[in-house]
Amino acid sequence: MEIGFCGPGLMGAPMIKHLLRAGHTVWVWNRTRAKAQPLAADGARIVDAPRDLVAHAQAVFLCVSDTHAVEEVVFGLGGLLGEDTADAGAGRMRWIVDHSSIAPAATRDYAQRAARHGIGWVDAPVSGGVPGAQAGTLAVMAGGNAADVTAVEPLIGAYAARVTRMGDVGAGQMTKLCNQAIVCATVAGIAEAVGLAQAAGIDAARLPEALAGGWADSVLLRTFVPRMTESGHAPIGSLRTFQKDIDTVAEAARATGAVMPVVGAVQQVLRLGAAMGLGEADLAAFIDIVRPQASAVGRGGR
Repeated sequence: MEIGFCGPGLMGAPMIKHLLRAGHTVWVWNRTRAKAQPLAADGARIVDAPRDLVAHAQAVFLCVSDTHAVEEVVFGLGGLLGEDTADAGAGRMRWIVDHSSIAPAATRDYAQRAARHGIGWVDAPVSGGVPGAQAGTLAVMAGGNAADVTAVEPLIGAYAARVTRMGDVGAGQMTKLCNQAIVCATVAGIAEAVGLAQAAGIDAARLPEALAGGWADSVLLRTFVPRMTESGHAPIGSLRTFQKDIDTVAEAARATGAVMPVVGAVQQVLRLGAAMGLGEADLAAFIDIVRPQASAVGRGGR
């Protein structure tokens, strides 16, 4: 199939490579063309604007930063379904698959607007991070019409180990918020444990070894303790992304009446991190928020 892809960042680039290896033709757009250009060596075809994808791609995938970015890429000037996109209703595009993490209410609104053009919308946020994208083992939680999800599932399978339809449009985004509530709270807890170990003179780097097989053992523990105690690790995301997601979780809690005091505490920790200038720091910078001196103690000042 011919596929469009908007947003070849840390997550999107390896996903595109998997699609290419699966034999698909992939047309790629990025706001900064130079950042997409290296994918041409893998066989991707680079375009100048999202609207350029409409005439070629049957399905267009989004992996962009936030709710506003999704709206701009789809409905803005030069967007997939923008008013200036001549082929918006007559192109080959049949589905928009959004891998971004955005507000469920906005997702439902965008899906309704896309439906006026005869376009099916599948919200399909992912879990597994950059390592999962590179390995092709992402977990995808999907929302949308059952027939639309079924139609795009073989494509998503190029880089995902599992696709789970959670309900109608918006259900995928709500499930991702559940995921982020767990992940953010857990990483914050790991940072506090590392800080406690260092303050007590214990080798925090050995926590995964000591806790292996116990209830505290997890992929997150094994991933983040090395990042919090050593320098030199490639970034896998920013605290700004965590803050954006946890703010959306808090808004969903208010809208639904869910009681989430732990999310509220993590939200304040992330706001403190932003005030400390750590918004663009790696996700492991939680340690610098809860115990700022840890950077000098354990990681040589990452």
